[in-house]
Order: sequence, then structure tokens, then C-alpha cells
Amino acid sequence: MKKNFTLAFLVILVAIASCSFTNKSFDTNDKDKLLLDLITYVLEKGHYEPKEINDNFSSNVFDDFIDVIDPTKRYFLQSDIDEFEQYRYQIDDQIKNTDITFFNLVYQRLMKRMDEAKELYKEILDEPFDYTIEEQINIDYSKEPFAKNKKELKERWRKQLKYNTLGIYDNKIADLGQGAGYTKDGSAADIAGVSGQAKSIKMAKENVGDMTVAEIETAARETTRNTLDEFFDFVDDLERKDWFVQYVNTIVEEFDPHTFYFAPDDKDKFDISMSGKFEGIGARLQKKPEGARIVEIISGGPVWRAQSLEVGDEILKVGQEGEEPIDIVGMRLDDAIKLIKGPKGTVVNLTVRRVDGTIETVSVTRDVVVLEESFAKSATVTKDDMKYGIIHLPKFYVDFEDYSERNAATDVAKEVERLKEEGIEGLVLDLRDNGGGSLKTVVEMAGLFIKQGPIVQVKSSGQRKEVHEDKDERIQWDGPLVILVNELSASASEILAAAMQDYKRAIVIGSKQTFGKGTVQNVIPLDNIVRSNEHGDLGAIKLTTQKFYRINGGSTQLEGVKSDIVVPDKYSYIDLGEKDQENPLGWDKITPADYEIWDGYIDFETAVANSKKRLANNPQVKLIEENAKWLKEQQDETVISLNYDAYKIREQRAKERSKYFKSLRNYDSKLTFNSLKYETELFTKDSVLREKRNRWHQELAKDVYVEEAINVLKDLKMNNFRGSNTKLASVKG
Repeated sequence: MKKNFTLAFLVILVAIASCSFTNKSFDTNDKDKLLLDLITYVLEKGHYEPKEINDNFSSNVFDDFIDVIDPTKRYFLQSDIDEFEQYRYQIDDQIKNTDITFFNLVYQRLMKRMDEAKELYKEILDEPFDYTIEEQINIDYSKEPFAKNKKELKERWRKQLKYNTLGIYDNKIADLGQGAGYTKDGSAADIAGVSGQAKSIKMAKENVGDMTVAEIETAARETTRNTLDEFFDFVDDLERKDWFVQYVNTIVEEFDPHTFYFAPDDKDKFDISMSGKFEGIGARLQKKPEGARIVEIISGGPVWRAQSLEVGDEILKVGQEGEEPIDIVGMRLDDAIKLIKGPKGTVVNLTVRRVDGTIETVSVTRDVVVLEESFAKSATVTKDDMKYGIIHLPKFYVDFEDYSERNAATDVAKEVERLKEEGIEGLVLDLRDNGGGSLKTVVEMAGLFIKQGPIVQVKSSGQRKEVHEDKDERIQWDGPLVILVNELSASASEILAAAMQDYKRAIVIGSKQTFGKGTVQNVIPLDNIVRSNEHGDLGAIKLTTQKFYRINGGSTQLEGVKSDIVVPDKYSYIDLGEKDQENPLGWDKITPADYEIWDGYIDFETAVANSKKRLANNPQVKLIEENAKWLKEQQDETVISLNYDAYKIREQRAKERSKYFKSLRNYDSKLTFNSLKYETELFTKDSVLREKRNRWHQELAKDVYVEEAINVLKDLKMNNFRGSNTKLASVKG
């Protein structure tokens, strides 16, 4: 499935670049053709790894564009696809000749099929659904063929609408059934003498609350009808240019998942989002056939503050306060985001499928992202009368207009000094969920922990590598160091973790590997390339122009950073990261830089081995592993029964299993966390800050990863730490 720019994690380096492309004449009065010509020119001249636009490229564009505009295969017939097939290997030639015949044909047919679908869903929803019969739906639409004819298409719509209505029907029974044999969680009890977990259908003539089951079924269908009415009203507002932009981006994203074209309006939104001054729920989304998957929770945003959603949850429906929710299955990601975003203080109701498979409605009050929550913060950790420090860094932030104003490297340096004043014996740097940020701050931050040397290598296409070094010989912290990462640690986080790992300066604890984003993007306004433009703002293109490499020569692309000590988490078996993107650039290596391994640890390997032994016998870690495998099973279960009895049994089992794993939240590491002196002085005037820090400390006390990080620091300090910054061995590039 093609991705939208909104799902990309924070880019490492964003520059509004007026790139010096070779002058070329763009002679056409047709804006669509001009745009296509411009973009393919920029891709060819500026992309890090330009692709040859050939028959293979053409075939990929063909499949992906159809997939983007009809992901659930509810519009096109197989005969339409057969007609489109004549262009499968011609799109490359059309691109080169600025010909948009393929797009025009597909767009016109889509409009026709959507008009037919408007009548189809109304016809289907006029008839009751029978939830007593045994039938199923496969929600892995990629494995479903296109309908052979309109009769088969209608049957596909019927099953989809029945599936959509089933959850609504169940919720209405639960809401009305209080005191009538139902519990609020939707489980059915013994009703009218019919025992069993979900025998409600057998009582079609019985009352549930003040309504009969038949009336509830009718009301559920009406809710679905209203949702579809809203959906198609929304689609009707789209213009041809909106669909053309989608076609252009299908072409663009064949190059890599982080290269993207912004239409003029989208470019303005991107500028706002990069400044951090935007209103919404504070989450980044990825298009999925069933809706929109949350791939990042933005620190300081409403969802982050409320802890109401998590990465991996999928949004199925979006409802404004007091209105029926709109089903976003099959909706373009841009359009779904427009529904989710809104003014500060307004409420949006999201129907979500949790990572564990359960479905519930979550209300989120929209707000601006609180920037303070994305800044570094620290605490002391006490274990066995020894004191350690932990610094949490949500992202590598910087004020691009004034670097000296505030940046992540300077703030972390301050926190390190404050922790040293507290007498800490070791330091944990928590980079979990850190999606990246400023490259300059990474280099400076790495320099806090080594004397001097290279931190990262950067390579542009056809250019010699650049080595970014720490040239400051001062060391802010020369004691034991652990870095925590997970699958959502990306870009700048991976650079820092990789450098500290290559120097053997820190032990990296966390997921099997980090996200794996090792590329750099620049944003290029297309108006800068055209001499004279009568068409107005042409938008911009975010273009992958460089690649990151570790100082040992290996790329962080795809492979990320592999932890020295692997600890399972709930995402261990779920597809996340660069590997789950479409068309990612590959892993490769270049020559290593010249660097000298840290000589502070006497027996680095022993500390790692001790940790692995502890984790192997830790009941909490075993439960986390069990939970991760179950979540994978839930995600792989794509064939869903449309029989209500079977639906209820499946739902109840999922809820019981989910409840079982909630015991993970009851873990107590017995560690003590405290704010630093400067913060406790602020608490007298800022009760909100006090509450935020108390909440953070409570979460840390339940965190087995932090607990193990402290154990490792204790091993490093007690057993094998020299406390020296002399060098032992050098690695020559």
C-alpha cells in the first residue's frame, strides 16, 4: 500500500532548497503535464538512487495506483482491470512523453463505479442482515480478486456492509441491554432461558431494553447508511486534481517511501507540521486497507498526554462530536486526516481496532502539541543505596532559526551536569519512540560521551562521503552508559546508538533492531525550477538525496541498529519499520571511518552475558514475549465470521486474553525515581509539572527495560569499569 507524507517519521534533515538543476525548458500550457515533466526531471537529477523508468517501473505504477484508489476492491470489476491492462507496460512511455491517457481512463471509470456504488449500498441496506447464518469475510483484501461481474460485486458490498454493521449492532445491544441480560463489555449472559455466551440471535422476538432485536438491527443498518452517506458526500467534494496528485505520488513513491510530492495546500500544512505548531490529536498515520494505522505518537500531543492510543492501533471510523462516525475504510489517507484534525478544544471520536484485536471508541480532545513535552527530562534512580541517572529524549529537536536558542544536545548536556551533581554512578539514555530530528544535535550529543572522533558518515549520490566528527576533546560523562531503543527509534536515534555501539562506549538494550531509516530528505519548491509559470504555485517535492552510514561503514538503512541485549516488547512480531514501507532503499556499506574503541570497560561482554541470563529467567519478560506472539496471531487472523454467536465468542476470548495481559501494567521494579533539585523547586509554583513528573516516575517504576538498564549499569560499575578515557584499539578506514 502506498504511503502518504503524513505517515513518514520526522525527517533527519529538511532543507527548503533552491537546488541548482541544469536549466531545462518546460514548454506546455497543460498544468498536469507540466507537473509530471517537472517531477520526473527532479527525480532523475536529484534523487539519491534514481530508478530507470522502464516496463518494470510501469507495471509497478499500474498495480500500485489501482491499489491506492480501490484498496478494498469494491469499485472496479475484473473487466475494468482487463481494459486497463493495455497500459501496464506503456506508463513509462507516457511519463516520458507527458501523456496522461492511463490516468484519465482510470479516473473516469472510478467516477462511474463510485456513482454506481452509491446506489448499491443503499439497495443493500434496505434489507435486514441475518446474523444467524454461517458466513465469513476476508479482510486481507490483497488476497481477494476483483469481482467478475456486478452480481459478485454486490455480494462483496453486502458482506462488507454486514461486517461494518455487526459491531454497531453489538454495541447497541450492549448499551440497551443493561439489566436485560447483557453486560457493558458486550458479553451476553443467560437471556430468556437461553444459556451460552452469545445466544441472543435466537431471541429475535425478545426485547433488549426498550427495543426488539429486530429494531436494533434496523437501527444499526441506519447508522451504517448514515456513515456511507457522509463518506460519499466527502468524496464528492474531491476534484480531479486531487486524484491526479494521488497518481503523481504513485509514480514518485516508486523511488522510495520518503520521497513525496506536495500539492500547494499540502506544502503549507507540511511547513506548519515541521514547525510543531499544528492542531490535532498528535499522531502520525499510515494508510492500511482497513483504515489508518498509528505509526507514531507525537510527544506532547493530546493522545500522548491522555495515553488513549498506541502505535499499532488502527482507526476504522472518525466521528465529530454529536455526529455519526464516518467509515474511513478505503478512504485516501489525506482525506481521513482531514476528518481527524480540527480546531483546538473540539472532540473527535475514533473507532479503533487495538493492537490486541479488540474494537472500541476513543474520544480525543484536539489540542496543539505541547512543545515542552518533547524536550529532554531526567530523574535519579535509586537501587541498593546506589544512585543512577536516566534521561528521556523524545526527539532531536532544534530551533532552525536560532540553534543557540534551544537544542537537544545542549539540553542533554545540562541534564548530565545536574545528574553528576546528584552523584550518579551510571547513566541511561532513553531513545525509545524517538523518531529523529536534527543531525547537528546528534553529532554534538555523541561528543558528550567520547573524547573526539567521527560520529556518522553521509553520502550523496555520486559524491565522496562526508564524515561528521566530534572535535571537542571534553567529555561530559565518562561513566557507565546504557542506551535504550525500540522498533520506533529512528533516524537520528539510530545514528547516536550506532556510534556509541561502534565505539563500545555504551551497551544498547532494546528491540531486535531499530526502525532502519538511514536516508536524508530535502524539500524542493518546484516554482524554483520553472523560469516562467502561468499556473500559480506548483507545490514542492520531498526528495531523498543522501544516505547515512555508521562509522564502521554499514548503513543504518533497513537493518537499523541491532541491540547488544535484546528484550522483547509487544511489537516484536509485528511489521514495523522501514522494512514495512513500500520501495525502501537497500542496505549497503562503504569504507569505515578512522576511530578508536573506548577503553573504559574492562569486560564489556561479561556485562552483556550477565544481562541475558537475568532476562532469560525474568517472568515479566516471558509474559511480554507471550503477549507479543498473541498480538501477532490476532493481526494474522483476517478471516472474520459474520455469525453473531461466533463473533461474540471471538470477541469475548480476545477481551479475556487482553485482560490477562493487562497484568503487565502491575509490574513493580522496586526502583525509586526522583526529580532533580531544580525541578522540585519549580513544583511549588507549577503543580502541573509536578503531576507530569509523578506520572512519568510511576511509569518508569513499572518498566522492566529500565530495570534491566540499571542492572547493567551496576555490573559495569561494580565489575568492569575502568573510569578511564584512554584508548585501546583503533579501527582504520
